[in-house]
Amino acid sequence: MTIWSITFAFLIALAVSALATPIVARLAITLGAIDQPDERKVNRRPNIPLLGGFSVALGFFVGLAAAILLTPEEVVFRAHLEALLLGGLLVLTLGALDDRWGLGALPKLAVQIAAAGIAISFGFQIDHLTDPISRQVWYLPTWLIWVLTTIWIVVVTNSINLMDGLDGLASGIAAIIAATLTLIAWQGNHVLGVVVGVALVGALLGFLPYNFPPARIFAGDTGALFIGYSLSLLALEGYQRVTLLTFIVPLLALAVPLIDTLLSILRRLRRRTNIMRADRLHIHHRLLESEGSHRSAVLSIYFLTACFCVIAVSFTRLEGYAAILFLGAVGLLTLRLLRNLGFFEAAERGESARQASAKAEGETR
Repeated sequence: MTIWSITFAFLIALAVSALATPIVARLAITLGAIDQPDERKVNRRPNIPLLGGFSVALGFFVGLAAAILLTPEEVVFRAHLEALLLGGLLVLTLGALDDRWGLGALPKLAVQIAAAGIAISFGFQIDHLTDPISRQVWYLPTWLIWVLTTIWIVVVTNSINLMDGLDGLASGIAAIIAATLTLIAWQGNHVLGVVVGVALVGALLGFLPYNFPPARIFAGDTGALFIGYSLSLLALEGYQRVTLLTFIVPLLALAVPLIDTLLSILRRLRRRTNIMRADRLHIHHRLLESEGSHRSAVLSIYFLTACFCVIAVSFTRLEGYAAILFLGAVGLLTLRLLRNLGFFEAAERGESARQASAKAEGETR
């Protein structure tokens, strides 16, 4: 691929997404797919249209088609393209139904697992790892390939959905992550990864001006699930199976939404509540409380995401003991950062509030 073909695909995706967004907004209002503010949501403005994911998906698919037309056929893995198309349309439909009528957690999980199965069947797999010191290759059995890859796709898909709590948050951090994964794919000479990444970045940036605070349209579950699914496959496409620590690269690029998901699960397990139950103790809620405005909180998370992405790119140049030591240092600094920002204290306050509420309810009875 040349820089001109990449630029063309990017601009096509950006333009299609930007032009489609106002049309999708009117369509969402006509269909009644609008946001309904409630006590667990940050948004208090009524009648904001959802379904913004349709404009992102349209820009992505058109940009992807333009990139493929300019790419030699022998370097494009058609099976992976089919997985992106079929699985992407499946989660897009799931998100649209959820935005309009609302679906339960189990049906959504079932469809996400089905979409993951499509991707795995078409070749998106975590199939073997290598010891970073001895270089010994560990080939994974088929059942473990399916389990690990399914978990990866479902977790990343839902992590973006969990981060979609402030105007412009999910689409902005997804653009940063997608750009990083595209660069990593470029370094590894993964042509399809570059093609997919460029189209996704363009589509997200075309949508972002309409979604940035104050948003005129939300991506909704339509967008969050589609974006998360696409990022999970983009990470697998650029996954260089050289060392055990290589998969740390996409993990670091996706660190902010994955950390938020992990903290949410641990918090709910500790409180003995359903892990699917929503609350207001996510990273973006905590930053909104400290920063005082949507825009400042969103920009802070953009910066945090960009920092992890820079670390992820640096890991592509490390190996052996140096990579292990650097990874340990990153882990310790991340824990320190979370504590300094008050995320652990936020969880403790949430637990104390729950216990106080339960005690008061018991006394009332």
